[in-house]
Amino acid sequence: MAEPSLVAAGEEPEERAIEAALRPKNLHDFVGQHRVRKQLSLVLQASRMRGRSADHVLFSGPPGLGKTTLAMIVASEMNAPLRISSGPAIQHAGDLAAILSSLSEGEVLFLDEIHRMSRPAEEMLYMAMEDFRVDVVVGKGAGATAIPLELPPFTLVGATTRAGLLPGPLRDRFGFTGHLEFYSVSELELVLRRSAGLLDLKVNSAGFAEIAGRSRGTPRIANRLLRRVRDWALVHGIEQIDARAASAALDMYEVDKKGLDRLDRSVLEALITKFGGGPVGLSTLAIAVGEETETVETVAEPFLVREGLLGRTPRGRIAMAPAWTHLGYAIPSGVFAQEQLDLFDPGTGSDEAAGDWAPESQ
Repeated sequence: MAEPSLVAAGEEPEERAIEAALRPKNLHDFVGQHRVRKQLSLVLQASRMRGRSADHVLFSGPPGLGKTTLAMIVASEMNAPLRISSGPAIQHAGDLAAILSSLSEGEVLFLDEIHRMSRPAEEMLYMAMEDFRVDVVVGKGAGATAIPLELPPFTLVGATTRAGLLPGPLRDRFGFTGHLEFYSVSELELVLRRSAGLLDLKVNSAGFAEIAGRSRGTPRIANRLLRRVRDWALVHGIEQIDARAASAALDMYEVDKKGLDRLDRSVLEALITKFGGGPVGLSTLAIAVGEETETVETVAEPFLVREGLLGRTPRGRIAMAPAWTHLGYAIPSGVFAQEQLDLFDPGTGSDEAAGDWAPESQ
């Protein structure tokens, strides 16, 4: 198995501890997401003026954009305690009932990856969110009875990377929904400036720009790359990090100018050199790069598709023209170019050519 990617979603305990120290503690310090931040500020301010718990809040968006941080900020802004759990940890209604029954008035309950909660727990959560009450079933079969349990008012903050998997009844019970977008390079530079100040690092403007440009629009990745550049500068005795130092450090960690890492380039290289640019099935592509199918689909593909380097078609994955040029290959003429045009041209009259762009499962 290949070594972990520097920009992959997983984190070591030490990395999580440092990441937590860099999290902003209030909305004023939170960088980016201006629309969500403005709307959330209004919701929380109105709740404080009414002297009541805030409405339930749902944050959605790709990993690393600040959903957990915003949940912590909600609790901080409301001067309320915070309870943290996750959807995968709640597999039975009894698990949820135990958490809800121990909440204090005004407490904020944060459920990460809420879409992965079990269905019985979801149905219990409906009543808890709307009526602040749960029915605890005692006994089995014909002798089972439901005992109503009143709950103190609380605020549920849910986070999900796949909002489409949330059932409609659950999604509708949130009073405020905020979708987090990827960050611009200028916003990531602001994130890095704040983090560098907390880490007592000396970085000039060109150094910040170099790191931000390779951070895939994600603050979590930006902070991680900043710490790796810090390590490189420390070992090489560099006091102030500039663009040259940042570039040398990130090149050593195999993060290129576009933010592609070893796995990303392996996927594109395999597509181009082994399969002529595609189309090729996901499982075949994963075998070619020596990774699990889920790793290729969830770690590499989203960024490559967003950057226009990889296409997902009804017949498989294809390497788009920018991928060939980025890796230094000449774009072939003939079949490959015509095939891409056919896949995108809705006027061909072919249902397959203009059809659904969902990924194939082979």
